[in-house]
Amino acid sequence: MDWLNYHHLLYFWTVAKEGSIARACEQLGLTQPTISSQLKRLEKRLGAKLFHRRGRNLALTETGKIAFDYAEEIFGLGQELLDVLAGRRVDRPVRFTVGLPDALPKLAVYRILEPVTALPEPVQLVCVEGKLDALFMDLVEHRLDLLIADNPLGPPIAARAFNHLLGECAVTVFGVTALAEQFRAGFPRSLDGAPMLLPTANTVLRRSLDQWFDAEGIRPKTVAEFEDSALQTTFGQKGMGMFVAPSVIEKEICEQFEVERVARLEPVKARFYVISLERRIKHPAVAEITKRARESLFRPGE
Repeated sequence: MDWLNYHHLLYFWTVAKEGSIARACEQLGLTQPTISSQLKRLEKRLGAKLFHRRGRNLALTETGKIAFDYAEEIFGLGQELLDVLAGRRVDRPVRFTVGLPDALPKLAVYRILEPVTALPEPVQLVCVEGKLDALFMDLVEHRLDLLIADNPLGPPIAARAFNHLLGECAVTVFGVTALAEQFRAGFPRSLDGAPMLLPTANTVLRRSLDQWFDAEGIRPKTVAEFEDSALQTTFGQKGMGMFVAPSVIEKEICEQFEVERVARLEPVKARFYVISLERRIKHPAVAEITKRARESLFRPGE
């Protein structure tokens, strides 16, 4: 059997948590040469570097991040074992890791994931943001339990995972009071030349908006483009231009960011998918997310 030296893993885990070998030495009561040599043995065993230098501290490589996640689980279970044997109550939540592309509206993500917090069994929700391609590889390599996206994965990568539509809704144009009052009248023709904050061209929503603008013969003034929807909303809150977001979160956006609804773009749809490795959804958290989204969040007419 191929064994891993757990002493080496413990030294690595401590260095990663402390950020330097010197601080790890203080925690473990060992010398720096001892820890350094054990780290090198672990790297040789795993076939990859675990750290790289960042100033005076050490930062995890991609392999290091994977190893650290596993070490957290391993030593967390070890502590749980000691607690159980000592008669202490253990309520360890199930870890549920979700991948989220940057462009997804954060309030919509919250509404989608909110049901997880009400499950009978406690769940520790972990949200990881990044590029869709990278997140998909994390899903395939089982570092994620679920991926949420605004478009389905196509071939060839779709052959390795399954798209499950949660629902769709229209999008709404928002703006601070001065902009809303100025451009609400005569909508949608009023958007011609109007200052707009738009998603970047590589997003599904931007392509849908551009198609609608072209069909209506409207040319808005693009003040800025954003990959991160949260940053776009912040600029909109400051009055830099109008912006769009899914209509299912109209109320939350108006209240939280002190903006007003200008109008809905009914022909433009925002869609949300869960992408999993399961053809039939069996994970209880994923099943609850899907059920609640389809039954309440994306009800017809919402």
